[in-house]
Amino acid sequence: MAEKYLRENKNSFTIVKGSKTYAKISSFDDAIFIRDLLVENDWNLDKIPQTIKNGDNYLVLSVLDEKIHLIAKYKAEPSQETVDKLTKKHKRNPNNSKYGLNITKVFETFVIKKQIAGDDYIFGYYDNLEDAEFVRNFLMDNDWNVNGFETVNFCDETGMYKVVKVIDDKAYVLDSFTDDNIDLDRVYGEFLSRISKHKYGLASYPHLDLLKDEIESLEEELGVKAVDDVWSFDNITDDGSALNDIIFTLTPFEKSIYDSIGEKTSLEDVKRSLIRYKSKNFDEKIARNLDRLIEKNLVEKVGNDYKKTNL
Repeated sequence: MAEKYLRENKNSFTIVKGSKTYAKISSFDDAIFIRDLLVENDWNLDKIPQTIKNGDNYLVLSVLDEKIHLIAKYKAEPSQETVDKLTKKHKRNPNNSKYGLNITKVFETFVIKKQIAGDDYIFGYYDNLEDAEFVRNFLMDNDWNVNGFETVNFCDETGMYKVVKVIDDKAYVLDSFTDDNIDLDRVYGEFLSRISKHKYGLASYPHLDLLKDEIESLEEELGVKAVDDVWSFDNITDDGSALNDIIFTLTPFEKSIYDSIGEKTSLEDVKRSLIRYKSKNFDEKIARNLDRLIEKNLVEKVGNDYKKTNL
């Protein structure tokens, strides 16, 4: 049958019958083998096995979007567990893109978005890729049912336990732990603290932006108050406070430095967080503005690190 049903591309071979494309394979020998496999099975994709031997190699195949994908090759036959993991990983990122399906990055925030019946739905915002991938993977495995999360969920990929709270049809990952011995009241209090610090300009958590006006209702629902080792939110009001008066007088660059500082932040950490502002006198400018924040008693230096002052 030679090269029947095969079309040669620059770096691959496409298997085509009529107007339908069945696969795009890098190796000519593998393309021939998969073409023959389709012919033997009367072009029925439901009959394509997950694993099949071709010469000295075992091919792991996945059928996605009505096409066959060759996702791995092994000298020894892989276990079903390995095949299942490879298939899941391929389903989540069939194009080998940076973040996989349904995850985009907007500035420093990872966003899970999916189009359903022609409309775009956002399922969550995250400050790190690991949490975004966990939520995306769970949703893909559960038909995008955002209400399917438990309070504490185990992540097979990382071996971590993740505390999840669904708010207004968006899944928020509150924290991650190595075991399930979790103090939920503490987790809730720290979650509310991050929202409060973002609201009052004490720190920057853009992924929590939608919750700035939900603090009181969340405190009532969760049965806890915001807990923080540095700040007391009882002394901060929406209509202003001594702390807010000081913060609101900061220059934009001072405020950016202030937002970048946590409980233990090195000078290198500050530089990395402000790399977008890098200029000829970048280091001197940061040092000068750090000194100003220390003079205003908003920041203090502890050893070689910086932290916000407990006002």
